[in-house]
Amino acid sequence: MRCKCIKRGLKVEKLYNAIEILRQTGSLPAEYKPHKLNGKYKGCWECHIQPDWLLVWQQNDEELVLLFVNTGTHADLF
Repeated sequence: MRCKCIKRGLKVEKLYNAIEILRQTGSLPAEYKPHKLNGKYKGCWECHIQPDWLLVWQQNDEELVLLFVNTGTHADLF
């Protein structure tokens, strides 16, 4: 994944920052546009790391458990 991100010129640090915020707080600020998904990713959340770079994850709110499902562009994921 890191190699693909670097080839695309994406800043991997932004992904790591979003993951760290989720780990510490269990949620992301509005600037990441976090929202629940439907369809093949029903039960998952998505956020925007950059305008066309997404992170998809599952979250158990009773006990903070994060499962990072996928990352990529809209075309990669949908």
